[in-house]
Amino acid sequence: MASVSSSSSFSDRHSYHVFPSFCGEDVRRNFLSHLHKELQHNGIDAFKDGGIKRSRSIWPELKQAIWESKIFIVVLSKNYAGSCWCLDELVEIMECREVVGKTLVPIFYDVDPSSVRKQTGDFGKAFDKICDVRTEEERQRWRQALTNVGNIAGECSSKWDNDAKMIEKIVAYVSEELFCFTSSTDFEDLLGLEAHVANLKSMLGLESNEVKMIGVWGPAGIGKTTITRILYNQLSSSNDDDFQLFIFMENVKGSYRRKEIDGYSMKLHLRERFLSEITTQRKIKVSHLGVAQERLKNQKALIVLDDVDELEQLRALADQTQWVGNGTRILVTTEDRQLLKAHGITHVYEVDYPSRDEALKILCQCAFGKNSAPEGYNDLAVEVVELAGYLPLGLSVLGASLRGMSKKEWINALPRLRTSLNGKIEKLLRVCYEGLDEKDKAIFLHIACLFNGKNVDRVKLLLAKSALDVEFGLKVLVDRSLIHIDADGYIVMHCLLQQLGKEITRGQCLDEPGKRKFLVDSLEISDVLADETGTETVLGISLDMSEIEDQVYVSEKAFEKMPNLQFLWLYKNFPDEAVKLYLPHGLDYLPRKLRLLHWDSYPKKCLPSKFRPEFLVELTMRDSKLEKLWEGIQPLKSLKRMDLSASTKIKDIPNLSRATNLEKLYLRFCKNLVIVPSSCLQNLHKLKVLDMSCCIKLKSLPDNINLKSLSVLNMRGCSKLNNFPLISTQIQFMSLGETAIEKVPSVIKLCSRLVSLEMAGCKNLKTLPYLPASIEIVDI
Repeated sequence: MASVSSSSSFSDRHSYHVFPSFCGEDVRRNFLSHLHKELQHNGIDAFKDGGIKRSRSIWPELKQAIWESKIFIVVLSKNYAGSCWCLDELVEIMECREVVGKTLVPIFYDVDPSSVRKQTGDFGKAFDKICDVRTEEERQRWRQALTNVGNIAGECSSKWDNDAKMIEKIVAYVSEELFCFTSSTDFEDLLGLEAHVANLKSMLGLESNEVKMIGVWGPAGIGKTTITRILYNQLSSSNDDDFQLFIFMENVKGSYRRKEIDGYSMKLHLRERFLSEITTQRKIKVSHLGVAQERLKNQKALIVLDDVDELEQLRALADQTQWVGNGTRILVTTEDRQLLKAHGITHVYEVDYPSRDEALKILCQCAFGKNSAPEGYNDLAVEVVELAGYLPLGLSVLGASLRGMSKKEWINALPRLRTSLNGKIEKLLRVCYEGLDEKDKAIFLHIACLFNGKNVDRVKLLLAKSALDVEFGLKVLVDRSLIHIDADGYIVMHCLLQQLGKEITRGQCLDEPGKRKFLVDSLEISDVLADETGTETVLGISLDMSEIEDQVYVSEKAFEKMPNLQFLWLYKNFPDEAVKLYLPHGLDYLPRKLRLLHWDSYPKKCLPSKFRPEFLVELTMRDSKLEKLWEGIQPLKSLKRMDLSASTKIKDIPNLSRATNLEKLYLRFCKNLVIVPSSCLQNLHKLKVLDMSCCIKLKSLPDNINLKSLSVLNMRGCSKLNNFPLISTQIQFMSLGETAIEKVPSVIKLCSRLVSLEMAGCKNLKTLPYLPASIEIVDI
């Protein structure tokens, strides 16, 4: 007999839902076979002995199965007490029940409970026969176990017309007990979900008798199904609510092959599956669409439609609230918010990401089996959390993949995790991508490779001429949880989705990166630019030059085979870092279709003479060696932003008379800039920001210019600027600090929108005129 201490070591492990104890000669071929079938049909895993012959060598296995089972079913038949194996099992079961408190269901099969308690009648005769050859200690132990089990309320076969109905009730009770059993541990390994479940439950408004539909919305892998399943289990196992039907329909979108089924057939197929969930029968066939609503009519139901991705699915399964009884609650999980709106579902619960601490605990649970990392692993765990982007699925998958690894193995695994997706994560996220329209797929890839973290209005401008219907496409990506636009208007794509986008692009041509639409890998870009292997397929290049390890010598013809290049982004995250991208023979060509030209530390004196920037929306050449951009007047109608900051060799600004849509002009720290000709500024009637701070050789601004839209003017640190003509009456924020200005023109009082005037450090300032009433901040 097992002691409490040894047996309790099994109590926290559960290999089986049910352990049945029975006398094979009485029930194996009839009652037990039907019981096993019904348990299996309801997804309940029962220990099976397979008809094995009992022997001492298998007793440890049986004992372990008893202690690792959640519920015991003891079938007390005529010859049960005549088997020493059955009696030993019963003793072990009763001890486990006493120590751990597990559920025991006694079934008195063709015997009376009193005969079991008192060991009388035919049941008692079988017991007396086996006791004749046993010790007194064994007899007393068995007798006590039989007396105790006989006192437990159970099912008596004599009270039932047939076994089928009795088995159905037993299995329903076991199912209910299993739900209650798991509800107490729902949150044990699913950190951060308890609050979600509570919040979602409060949205149900269970006290109301109305029919209510609630959407559960969030990105793939965030935990929508898990949260909804936990709530469903709690409600279906609770006696507090009087739901008559419980239906959890998993993976709705994956339940049929779309290309092989028409609209009407699809509805029939979904309703057949729906009815199967209600009746627990498989392969139900319905002849018309009204069958499901007839079955649901006047029934108060709890219905979960999990992972819905098309409106027709909702119309097939939850078209009208009149189909169901009062008080029904229908939960719909989806990644597409627009789908919920289209179906008129106004109650939407958004599942957000876990906090940093919760994310770290989730990872540590999966990787180490506890809430924190062992000594020496914490920094590694934090990096993995960042790589997973706090996504619960990513955290659990990556944590499981690292489980059992040494610290050195973790360190060796990180480079792969930084650059590629785990297969399971990629498979899930790719389904989200594949469900997009072709135009929306293109916008997704643009964002993943170029525009993640960029201002949404800026992205709309850059893609305005692309025929991608970008306004609508961005909304689709937001509704499907593939991007988020934050309160400041910046696009945020989850790092795992961004990695997916990059891998999809990489997959377009594995061995020849110059044939892909987007280039984002520093080594591959270096090779393409040095070897002239780009092609007409390339639309965008994004290179963080800080990632270049060795010097790269760009061919003068690097871009000649890329006529469709629209976005060239060569940037440095660390401005003081040495330049490693060289143009030893200059640059002969830049594509005419460029909409974005961003080249930090551009190493030559001028842009290619043949370059025509007619489609250019943004031009950024910070910290460049430019002395001038180009000769003459260029077509610049599309230009919205120009930034030549810290280009210390530039001496004059090109003629911008045709840049009539320019909104922002940055010339900070252009230390050799002496003059700004009137031809540069006079037609810039849409200019909103002019920043020429720290242009230390600049002496004056042109007269007789009124920039009608200018709201921000920054001339701070232009130490030789001694004359300040009023170039706009629309200015709101003006900084003239540390200049040589002696007086501010009196017409400043006409600047009725001026909020802030900064003139600190103006040592030559003698007078200050009356300021407009709008002024709030004056710093002199």
